[in-house]
Amino acid sequence: MTQMPMFSPPTVTVSELTRYVREVLESDTGLQNIWVRGEISNFSRPGSGHLYFTLKDQGAALKCVMWRTTASRQAYMPTDGSAVQVHGAIGVYEAGGQYQLYADAIRPAGEGALFQEFMRLKARLEAQGLFDPARKRQIPARPQRIGIITSPTGAALRDMLNTITRRYPIAEVILAPTAVQGDDAPGGIVAAIFALNQLKPAPDVILLGRGGGSIEDLWAFNDERVALSIAGSQIPTITGVGHETDFTIADFVADLRAPTPTAAAELATPDVAEMIGELQGLVEQLNRSVEDLISEERWALAEQQRRLALFSPTARLRSEQQYLDEFVARLKRAASHQVDRKRSFLSGKLGLLEALNPLDVLRRGFVLVTRPDGSLLVRAGQVQPADRLHLRFQDGERVAQVVANDAGPSGG
Repeated sequence: MTQMPMFSPPTVTVSELTRYVREVLESDTGLQNIWVRGEISNFSRPGSGHLYFTLKDQGAALKCVMWRTTASRQAYMPTDGSAVQVHGAIGVYEAGGQYQLYADAIRPAGEGALFQEFMRLKARLEAQGLFDPARKRQIPARPQRIGIITSPTGAALRDMLNTITRRYPIAEVILAPTAVQGDDAPGGIVAAIFALNQLKPAPDVILLGRGGGSIEDLWAFNDERVALSIAGSQIPTITGVGHETDFTIADFVADLRAPTPTAAAELATPDVAEMIGELQGLVEQLNRSVEDLISEERWALAEQQRRLALFSPTARLRSEQQYLDEFVARLKRAASHQVDRKRSFLSGKLGLLEALNPLDVLRRGFVLVTRPDGSLLVRAGQVQPADRLHLRFQDGERVAQVVANDAGPSGG
């Protein structure tokens, strides 16, 4: 008889189970530092910069991912079908419920020894600070002299010279020829760097380049002597070694890395067409500035002329003349007003005098009687017989003589 278990096993969620599996895998130190050999398939590098691929053999497949920051330092970039060795740590992608390899290095199968040497040297030089961005020097924007270190017979030299001639033909090019492949190449590169640094005047920038090749072909640029020479150079250095996917120790030490020799020449030189456009823009800006300055000075001059005119004797005289003209006009108006007032006053007096004029009664038939001396006679008693009298009529005068006194009632 089979006995039922007293307690049933616990029930967990999918997330809890997946998390538990991840913790188990990640706690195994042997799975956190492992090299896996296989063939690359489904290789992709989306816009995020991460690498996604599958590592497979005849019996199984393993999902792999390399994050962008690690991929940017990857010297070797595989393609589908490449036989490689991938180093990394095993983990679990919980959202997809799958285990995968989080890669931090990829090397071609069969080049393990060279790649390990590359990684050891890279780690040692990085620890010494030779890759530190803070020690990188600024590449001059418009170099007058450009030093080139490469093979005098290689296509890289032709590509760099063509690029410099097309973009910046006024630059002086100084070639330090050397072998860039083989046992003598590292020493030749070191000597070329030293020679360019000793020149007076020295180049403003050094281009160190060669075309693409296998890891063995490019191995001279993974030499420690070359790396130390680049780091000790007083002249900023741009490397353009191999193709875009090729990385060397020289690239990490150099002040600037270009994916190809042609790109190195482009990074070292400004485009003359762009410079002409910038120059034209500066000329237009200068013309506008000069026009603005002239306008400002013209306005300032006009303002000074205006202020000077205010203090000019001529302006003062004109102002005084205007004041005098206005004063004379006011004086004339005042005099005319005064004459009008006097004339009005005189007219009134004349009218009153006319009303009191004794001659006015003569027109009504009265006669004005005066003595010869002109004294006025108003009473009869003032007249004696034989007196001569002057009689003034309305239209003239006559002389009369008194014959006798009038014995009228006046008794006079």
